[in-house]
Amino acid sequence: MPGHFEPLPGGGAAVALDDVEISIIRSLAVQLLELIGPGPGADAPDDPLAELFAEGPSEPPADPVLRRLFPDAYGDPQGTPGPEEADEQKAYSSEFRRFTENDLRAGKRDTALAVIRCLDALSPLDDGGAVLELSVEESRQWLGALNDLRLAIGSRLDIADEDDTDLLYRLPDEDPRKPMVMAYLWLGGLQETLVVTLMP
Repeated sequence: MPGHFEPLPGGGAAVALDDVEISIIRSLAVQLLELIGPGPGADAPDDPLAELFAEGPSEPPADPVLRRLFPDAYGDPQGTPGPEEADEQKAYSSEFRRFTENDLRAGKRDTALAVIRCLDALSPLDDGGAVLELSVEESRQWLGALNDLRLAIGSRLDIADEDDTDLLYRLPDEDPRKPMVMAYLWLGGLQETLVVTLMP
């Protein structure tokens, strides 16, 4: 179980984490929450009707990590569109973002909070660390959060495809990006083994 998720009888997954690993995941989840932000109406009293009709932003986020987490919905998969098509795609993306981004942000906040709550509820072992046991629903939340964390780190590392990932393995130890690369690769391993535990 150390270093990778394993299935639990009856569903769910478990992984043994040491204190440093727990601290890293928790810190990254908190940073992700801060980056995503509190959401619209966070300071206002609860008004379900107002929340239902609240419109999100129509422009893409300025931060490259947020642009990766909340990409435009419309684009030309075949390459660079012509000026007319580009304007049309931008208008469609803007409209789509206006009506969906608030919900997407809320979902990502929920998964990051679920990770933090699971880690805060852990019972430490005598020799340090803990065994994290997740229900099926918690496993799905963790899967979403791990994906978001990897997208965020990958964006900071300018990882666009698998070729970029291959280059990361060859970074010298003195490269300042090395700790972030190690976290990216480690989270990828956790994500991969969690996917396997959720497969029927």
